[in-house]
Amino acid sequence: MTSDSPMPAPPFPSPTNAVLRVIVGNAIDSIRSGQASVEEAILHTAVHGWYEGHVEGEDACPGCDFRGGLPKNSNRS
Repeated sequence: MTSDSPMPAPPFPSPTNAVLRVIVGNAIDSIRSGQASVEEAILHTAVHGWYEGHVEGEDACPGCDFRGGLPKNSNRS
């Protein structure tokens, strides 16, 4: 795959993902309210954002355990 070829599914959620908007909004609110430091909010958002991307990937490729399009339990060598 060349660098200008699109990946089968991105390793991150779509920027328009409603759950991602909630995750980011909660991080901003937690910083503004003093409930979390910037570092804590970034970590929380990164972990939960990655997970939401994983969920989207499973929806885009049922049976895949990664974003390369191979079904689970297949030989990758």
